[in-house]
Amino acid sequence: MVSNLELANIIFPDVKETLEDLERRYPSRNLKEGAEVTRFAPSPTGFLHTGSLFTSLICRKVATQSGGVFYVRLEDTDTKREIQGSGEQLLSQLKVFDIVPDEGYLGNEEKGEYAPYTQSKRADIYRVAIKYLLEQGRAYPCFCSQSELDEIRSKQEKMKLIPGYYGQFAKCRFLTNDERASRILAGEPFVIRFKSTGNHIRKIKVNDLVHGTFEIAQNDQDIVIYKSDGLPTYHFAHCVDDHFMRTTTVIRGEEWISSLPIHIELFEAMGWKAPRYAHLPVIMKLDEKGNKRKLSKRLDSEAAVSYFLEDGYPAEALIMYLMTIANSNFEEWIFAHKFEHMEEFEFSFSKMSLEGALFDIGKLNFFAREILAKKNKQEIFDMAYNYAKKYNPELKELIEKDPHFFAEIMNIEREKENPRKDYEKFGNLPELIGFFYKENYDQADVSSLPFNEKFSKEVIKEVLTALRDELSLDNDEQSWFANMKEIGIKLGFAANNKEFKANPEAFKGSIGDVAEILRISLTTKKNSPNLYYVMKVLGKEECDRRINKILSI
Repeated sequence: MVSNLELANIIFPDVKETLEDLERRYPSRNLKEGAEVTRFAPSPTGFLHTGSLFTSLICRKVATQSGGVFYVRLEDTDTKREIQGSGEQLLSQLKVFDIVPDEGYLGNEEKGEYAPYTQSKRADIYRVAIKYLLEQGRAYPCFCSQSELDEIRSKQEKMKLIPGYYGQFAKCRFLTNDERASRILAGEPFVIRFKSTGNHIRKIKVNDLVHGTFEIAQNDQDIVIYKSDGLPTYHFAHCVDDHFMRTTTVIRGEEWISSLPIHIELFEAMGWKAPRYAHLPVIMKLDEKGNKRKLSKRLDSEAAVSYFLEDGYPAEALIMYLMTIANSNFEEWIFAHKFEHMEEFEFSFSKMSLEGALFDIGKLNFFAREILAKKNKQEIFDMAYNYAKKYNPELKELIEKDPHFFAEIMNIEREKENPRKDYEKFGNLPELIGFFYKENYDQADVSSLPFNEKFSKEVIKEVLTALRDELSLDNDEQSWFANMKEIGIKLGFAANNKEFKANPEAFKGSIGDVAEILRISLTTKKNSPNLYYVMKVLGKEECDRRINKILSI
């Protein structure tokens, strides 16, 4: 009769290493007590998801503040779904957000003593571990074809049972080792399944760093752990890698909670201590009917980190916003620290919400405005130009046309104690500042500008003529506004809105209406940066040219 050891040697005759050899090759890390080893383990199957950025942010934070190690592992065992180059792209996008691993897969190279960090390069390690399970009788070869598996599932559906390969439905579990050996030696294709000892009727108690202690049904599925292509499945590879890379804390989305019983049983079968688990709340979005759903790769542009990069959001703003989702006390903390030194914030799993957070683009815009307002003239110029060169040819053309002029536009009321907060991203800059450029202004239909309908063309022309002839740009802002107020009062406008509201019949409008007429004439918009500085950047000659264009209609 063929023993488990003999069967393992038939399947893996070339595997001579043992688990003890691997333990020596990948010893425990020499870190201080309490140091956490975390990992971000993406699959190279597409873009960096916003949820993955959230997870990697927490992984980096936990490792850094504990004096531990954060590494990246590329989980590329699903060869059918792999997209060439996406692994490198994921790493380059993480770097934009200042999430840089201490070791691991770095795109074009690997760094660290626990290499390789790419799963497809670790086949020999998995084979040692699977051979061990075969020897212990905790794994077995399965010869079931897809049609046989479909037949099993069909029976389970008719009987209204939990689907899967378990118990009486695990046909190959009941083969003898003699039968298994003869079929393998005959060249019959097979996979290797884990032999579970669990029962889904029984519960196990687990402790999660986010969700606390709870009970969940035991695993009883004989999952595939080794595919016919010679690579392990995710479940088994993650177990082996987290052990031999000495991961202390696995941080991942809460959609993986249902897999926790499988992972716990795998660690137990291998005789290893399982890492601590932290299952993070998913990021949600409201659908058209007002129902919450998970942020979707297929449906939501915000699901891709590239969306924010291509739209020109400062990376720091997205990270800051995600930290508000991560910890309930972060928002108050960052306000108190004037949106600076975010790295000093102490993250805690206990401060995480158990409910999925709704993605709030308004709050992201708020943080983006705060961050961009803090940048000086050179910083905002460099950020905008670097973005434009990579993502926005229209903005690149505007900047390169006259770099000094663009810098002056962006510096309006910037370098002061309370800077203006006109911008939240660079993607819409051409739309927001396009009016500064003569050719853009001249393409606008000035015959249909959004003037207040209560003013006749005659009143508008009267105001513009007086402002052109009498308003000086040679004074400071306060004197300039006083000058405008004098002109408005002379033309029959109230000195302020309060005075106008008190006696509206006595005035044509207020000084605010005078400023709006001038603003619309110069910018084609009701809203713009500070009007005084807009005029200073445009210059007296260009301001007069634009006013004359309106007057000529």
